[in-house]
Amino acid sequence: MKIKIITLFFLYLIAQCKTNESLAMFMEGHDLNIQMIPIGGNSWTINGGEITDKGLVDWTNKQTICRTYFKLAQKGTLKLSLFLNTKGGKSKLNVSILGKTFEVLAEGGGEKEYFVGEWNISQAGYISVDITGISKTSSIFGIISNLAVSGSAITSELSYVKNNVGNYFYWGRRGPSVHLRYASEGVENIEWFYNEITVPKNNDVMGSYFMANGFGEGYFGMQVNSENERRILFSVWSPFTTDNPKTIPEDQKILLLKKGADVYTGEFGNEGSGGQSYLKYNWKANNTYKFLLQGKPTADNYTIYTAYFFAPEENQWRLIASFKRPKTSTYLKNLYSFLENFIPETGNQERMGYFDNQWVFNSKVGWTELNQVTLTADNTAKKSYRLDYAGGEKDGRFYLRNCGFFNDNTLLNQKFTRKLKAKSPMIDFSKLP
Repeated sequence: MKIKIITLFFLYLIAQCKTNESLAMFMEGHDLNIQMIPIGGNSWTINGGEITDKGLVDWTNKQTICRTYFKLAQKGTLKLSLFLNTKGGKSKLNVSILGKTFEVLAEGGGEKEYFVGEWNISQAGYISVDITGISKTSSIFGIISNLAVSGSAITSELSYVKNNVGNYFYWGRRGPSVHLRYASEGVENIEWFYNEITVPKNNDVMGSYFMANGFGEGYFGMQVNSENERRILFSVWSPFTTDNPKTIPEDQKILLLKKGADVYTGEFGNEGSGGQSYLKYNWKANNTYKFLLQGKPTADNYTIYTAYFFAPEENQWRLIASFKRPKTSTYLKNLYSFLENFIPETGNQERMGYFDNQWVFNSKVGWTELNQVTLTADNTAKKSYRLDYAGGEKDGRFYLRNCGFFNDNTLLNQKFTRKLKAKSPMIDFSKLP
């Protein structure tokens, strides 16, 4: 009987290890339900240091904080260890969770596991682990590759970026992207799509793309590109599938027909390829901006897409660009908006935007208001690597929210309805630039 119990115990350990290939053996101090949390996909630094695919590197400053996030599905005990290589030096560190701190003394060559301690977590949700340096004998405190966690608070529903397969350290640190899919069924031959965006104060975080007018072949919205630059961006994908615009055949390239004053035009790649245009414009939080897109097929198997932007600061419609897409004959379809972060270093900062007053137009029935959406998200959210996303209807407007490790996320694939405005846009198409 004793032999059978021991055998079952070792079989259980093997099964646990197979769930995470990084676990070669049972770790001292931990419970059996150990999970490994890679620094490279789940951490950010404050005051120096750098997060790479290998973990925390270039860690020389006592003021540096390495902060790692994961979401607990239940309360309970949390045991934690870290995997550290001090490069032959001797380092003393602080590890803090929810105000409780343990000291760790690390030394020697090669990567070693250092058991830190145990915390009692009183409620489920996101928590952060802060690691700082106290003293060191070499030029760096060390390189941290992973945290290991176990205890009664750790379950199979623990949420974090599991590994770098599919480059998910990059995508995970960018954070989840969320979308509003507009219900336009029953409206045929949509030639114009109108939308409005308002970004609340302090939500215009660097790296944000508040995309207003998405369609089957492209997207149009506004970005925060740096501390000193913001853009109104309009792009159309080529029908030729590639991430390298240089490989697009001549007969499948996006053709520029016209562009507005001060608008840059060129090509883009890496997420499909095609024609790109943008206007550098210092849009402001709390102001409402209007977006108008036209999509109309031509007789020669092309479709022309034209984007216009209206800023309250100027009180006029501005042409962004007009592109001609080959091998395409369609009006506007698959209308949507999205919110994404495209800078991994700001994926720990929350941002939110309101999307309101959506209308479509065709020549037969005129304007039709769109007031129903379905909330969807990208694979970072669907894999449950990041659960800090939300969207739906709020105060009579649609909204999207992501990043920042908040807990009140929204169930995906829900439908939401806002109250009808019943006041169509006043636009004279013949007077657009």
